[in-house]
Amino acid sequence: MFATYLIGLREGLEATLVVSILVAFLVKSQRRDRLPQVWAGVGLAVALSVLFGWLIEYTSTSLLARSEDRELFEAITSVAAVVFVTWMIFWMRRAARTIAGELRGKLTEALAVGSLAVAGMAFLAVIREGLETALIFYSAAQGAAGDSGPLLALIGGIATAVVLGVLLYASALRINLSKFFTWTGALLILVAAGILKYGVHDFQEAGVLPGLNDLAFDITSVLDPSTWYAALLAGMFNVTPAPTVLETVAWVAYAAPVLLLFLRPTRRKPAPVAAPAGPASEAAPTTGASDTAATTPTTVTERGADTGTEAEAEAASTPQRA
Repeated sequence: MFATYLIGLREGLEATLVVSILVAFLVKSQRRDRLPQVWAGVGLAVALSVLFGWLIEYTSTSLLARSEDRELFEAITSVAAVVFVTWMIFWMRRAARTIAGELRGKLTEALAVGSLAVAGMAFLAVIREGLETALIFYSAAQGAAGDSGPLLALIGGIATAVVLGVLLYASALRINLSKFFTWTGALLILVAAGILKYGVHDFQEAGVLPGLNDLAFDITSVLDPSTWYAALLAGMFNVTPAPTVLETVAWVAYAAPVLLLFLRPTRRKPAPVAAPAGPASEAAPTTGASDTAATTPTTVTERGADTGTEAEAEAASTPQRA
């Protein structure tokens, strides 16, 4: 259940931050008349995401009659979910500092086109997160048929993300979003490793991969599946006491290198060295316009570092400046 809560929290907060950037830009630009189009696009994206999730579940439970076909379908969706998780985590790490500017530019173009373009802009900004959430949730919640716990955990995670997004937008909450996304990203990598392991097991169940009965180890006597901590490890990261060789290889081969790449410190370009000040600049007043222009980027960058990203900081603090 914690894994699905984490999925809802992470994906929900990303979508909430995107919507906050759009809303803050419209408010600051005195274009509140376009807010209904933004919410219409967001609502349509949420509805289609729910429909997509239902379609995946319906395909697995109703359209596929043979158990082998269901196992193969679940295996394919698991691999697809792992690809989406990996891409999403590294994309957010790379593009977070430029997403605000890109969204503002696209929204400016949409405002010039009309209402439908604004709604479409909001729809496209949210639908990716919604489709990813539906696919990842289905893959992470496999094996919990008839249990409403994972769904409630997902809804709880999304609700928490919405509350955090609203508080950030209203500047009533300050959290280090950079650390937040780093820790949740690392945990999601472990969740994705478990999903991949589950997918390999489904491929073995479907007869696509061999070795269903070749166990890598058996520590059932130490990690009793009936205990609460064994259930927690299995539910979060799909760590089981008796995995097959291929399952173990897949889990380690994915988790180890991806974690190392994700946690590797990013190299920042050194700031350009300022040219020696000439006589004119020496005589310039310290509070002039040129000094303000020179110090503004540093201020923005420092704010972005405190809250995680420049984009997220601007979305959270815009209402105070509006």
